Amino acid sequence: MSIKKQSFGKTKEGVEATLFVLKNKKGMTVTFTDYGANIVNILVPDKNGNYDDVVLGYDNVTGYEGNAPGFGSFIGRHANRIGGASFELNGKKYELEKNDGENNLHGGFKGYNKFMYEVETFEDEDSDSIEFSRLSPHMEQGFPGNLDISVTYTLTDDNELVIEYLAVSDKDTIVNLTNHSYFNLAGHKSGSVLDHQVMLDADKFTPTDDALIPTGEIRDVTGTPMDFRTLKPIGQDIEANYGPLKQAGGYDHNYVLNISGSEVEKIGELVEDKTKRKMEIFTNMTGIQLYTGNFINAEKGKDGFVYQKRAGVCFETQYFPDSCNRSEFPSCVLKAGNEYDFVTVFKFSTK
Repeated sequence: MSIKKQSFGKTKEGVEATLFVLKNKKGMTVTFTDYGANIVNILVPDKNGNYDDVVLGYDNVTGYEGNAPGFGSFIGRHANRIGGASFELNGKKYELEKNDGENNLHGGFKGYNKFMYEVETFEDEDSDSIEFSRLSPHMEQGFPGNLDISVTYTLTDDNELVIEYLAVSDKDTIVNLTNHSYFNLAGHKSGSVLDHQVMLDADKFTPTDDALIPTGEIRDVTGTPMDFRTLKPIGQDIEANYGPLKQAGGYDHNYVLNISGSEVEKIGELVEDKTKRKMEIFTNMTGIQLYTGNFINAEKGKDGFVYQKRAGVCFETQYFPDSCNRSEFPSCVLKAGNEYDFVTVFKFSTK
């Protein structure tokens, strides 16, 4: 295993960003930048041993300073939507930025993917890790508590990308961290992912109102276009005349995972038939947002390629959207001094 560094350009403030390259014994390569702790590239082989980059992104730090779609992004302090851009904690109301209509989305206008991070690297016999960390100060983005955060990416020789999120606050707060990588297993320049097949181990999902805020209902997927309990092409039902799909312009929904939450368990798969690439998804989180890139609009990315609608699919492990305002949902409240510790694994192979 090896970790290499190279320049990734300078930010608008003149700060030098670095690209970190991790490569395992099988040849799988993953790259990250200390600007935003973002995933930049994931190169994995197809059935013939040919390598392609299977995540959408940009060639330099300038792209990630814009990055409206959130390619490769480390998301916080609260992933997904908070209705009315406010929540109440310990009897006090906190007002957040309204950056998604009347709602708060992914923390606000400046999410965790737009900060510089301290870096530590660790090399082991069968894996390499890179840890990005920073202090998110009290009331940053409107959230209470000084939050010590780190995200550690580990590349194993089994072609697993392990993501571990750790956070501790000095005050009660809310925390919901995720990664917003857009996957296209045919290669980032191959266009639509509608022919990719998805499996999610989830019997239920959380319907939303027209602003994509959960109503509080937890609905069975049986007999609906939302059912991915067995492998199904993304495009099979995406245009169905079904309220939740019409509201979101495709899949942009939180699924209630069939897991205990105490252990990291397999909860999903993504399969691409032409290349025979497969990605398995593991987590100990209670929910996952399936998002099919409905709002990508002529975004110029890596190698000058222009990404269009549905050029990638996201699997954002998370607490349910707006859980801070929904007592019936698992709580994203982090008590002072307690540790937030969740893991997501993306494992790559060929069929």
